[in-house]
Amino acid sequence: MRGVGLRTRVTGGFAVGALVLSASMALVSYQLVRTSLLDERERTAVRAAYFNATVVGAGLAADESDVVRVLRSLETGADRRPMVRRDGIWYARNADQGITAAIPPHLLRTVEDGHLAVQRVRADGQPAVVVGVPLTRSTAFYELDSLQELDRTFRTLALALFAVAIMTASAGAGLGWYVTRYVLRPLTSVAETAEDIAAGHVKTRLDPAAEPDLARLTTSFNHMVDQLAERNERDRRFAADVSHELRSPLQTLSAAVSVLSRRRDRLDERSAAAAGLITDEVERFQRLVNDLIELARTDQPAHRSAVDVADLARRVCRTTGVSSDLVEVTTDHTVWHVDPRRVQQLLTNLVENAVQYGGGPTAVRLGHQNGRYCIEVDDEGPGINPDDKSTIFHRFVRGRVANARGGGDGTGLGLALVAEHAAAHGGTAQVQDRPGGGARFRIELREPTP
Repeated sequence: MRGVGLRTRVTGGFAVGALVLSASMALVSYQLVRTSLLDERERTAVRAAYFNATVVGAGLAADESDVVRVLRSLETGADRRPMVRRDGIWYARNADQGITAAIPPHLLRTVEDGHLAVQRVRADGQPAVVVGVPLTRSTAFYELDSLQELDRTFRTLALALFAVAIMTASAGAGLGWYVTRYVLRPLTSVAETAEDIAAGHVKTRLDPAAEPDLARLTTSFNHMVDQLAERNERDRRFAADVSHELRSPLQTLSAAVSVLSRRRDRLDERSAAAAGLITDEVERFQRLVNDLIELARTDQPAHRSAVDVADLARRVCRTTGVSSDLVEVTTDHTVWHVDPRRVQQLLTNLVENAVQYGGGPTAVRLGHQNGRYCIEVDDEGPGINPDDKSTIFHRFVRGRVANARGGGDGTGLGLALVAEHAAAHGGTAQVQDRPGGGARFRIELREPTP
């Protein structure tokens, strides 16, 4: 399972941090506002109850028999319900509807003991605050003040704060994405520069002045690339010098061996066998020198031109003794802008590799998709050992199949040259398992930008 990317982690961290912070602030704000509004509403209810209790007390003093008439004389509005409890009997302006049942018993006892009492309750399923004011030893005034409107206000406030928390979290995620994009921009530049260098543009460097805060990283990166370029140049010059120095004596040996080969029928059996071995080794030596010379030239850029790659692949097949009918074209776009010399050698090496170590090629497939030219060569051999797939394109590496067959005629540079030619075109080389058995070598070459 692949790990979560740095940008995703930072963006998620900003989002979670913003959400926690906004949620905490929203919760605190909600509690403060709720407490403040409830306390203010209770104080208002107590003041109104005191005032109404005074009116009721004066009315009862004038006319003790008609309690309901006295209650109906109050201006309480629709949210307040006044009640009087006298000698254990409840009096109200309208039907009870279970209102008196919502008043807690301990509040009744407190009021009967001559003390003011205030408590929040739920009456008829709705929040309310009840205030009890003692009038006489046997009479008390109660007022039930509905908090339904305040409760709706709380719900609206909670919804608004929730929306603010979500928007804040979204803003935090956006800020995190922007920050990571800004912070990772220099690293993206380093990655792009590294890709360009890997593709063969060895002169590409980072600009130290672009990011002053990362000047040390930029300088170190450029120095590392300079050292690698110098080392690669030394290796290239060494391979080129050695190859050219060997070419002259090798040509002399080749000429002498050619003469010796033509006279093998005049030699005795042991001498003829020795002459054959010398001829084979000189030919292998010649191929090795040629490959080293070609390898020394791979640092040069690809010289692209319009090439009918289907025709080129058929010619390569005929040259290597393979049927040209194996070439399969899966695209109408057969004219590619590539380096013809490099692509020809690339195809030649792949087909020869399939002939020598893969039991022969079964298909040479040419395609084009997503701005890339694709070349696939399938064989019917035993395939590539999984442990060898990561090193099969390295220099002087010969697969286990080649070593097992013991021919000893491979140089270990053929597939390395394939990878170098692919890289010169900004592409890649990889080996896969062919469905049904065998190996599939897939080469992708980047199409030049207009």
